[in-house]
Amino acid sequence: MTWDPVYAFVKRIPRGRVITYGGLAKALRLRGGARSAGRAMAASPSGKGVPWHRVVGYGGKLLIREPYASLQRKLLESEGVTLREFRVDMKKHKWTPPTSTSAKSKSAKSKSTKFKSAKSNSTKFKSAKSNSRKSNSAKSTPTNPTKL
Repeated sequence: MTWDPVYAFVKRIPRGRVITYGGLAKALRLRGGARSAGRAMAASPSGKGVPWHRVVGYGGKLLIREPYASLQRKLLESEGVTLREFRVDMKKHKWTPPTSTSAKSKSAKSKSTKFKSAKSNSTKFKSAKSNSRKSNSAKSTPTNPTKL
């Protein structure tokens, strides 16, 4: 499996911002969740410009072992990210990827609108149908039954 889409996404994280492994996995819909994102970051190629240090654990925790944890801390601090102990201040530095309204979501919206209108039309049809049954049954029932 190639991690190129993960690396391309991580390159979009702006300086001074971080994302969690879980957030990365959710944004890319990775099978295996945060663990898969962690594997991808562990396998990131050096010298390719992948800012691996901008991906942190849940709650902003730095999960990488030494000596890379110190390097990650230094790189984040050089970008202006504030850390307490081995945690990033997520309120200040969390990056949420922008959501783009694609044609897929637009078509889903139009389908749901069409479905709603079709549903309301079918409800109108059912009520008209039940009203016609009532009126037909009233006509066929004689008011004075005669015995022979």
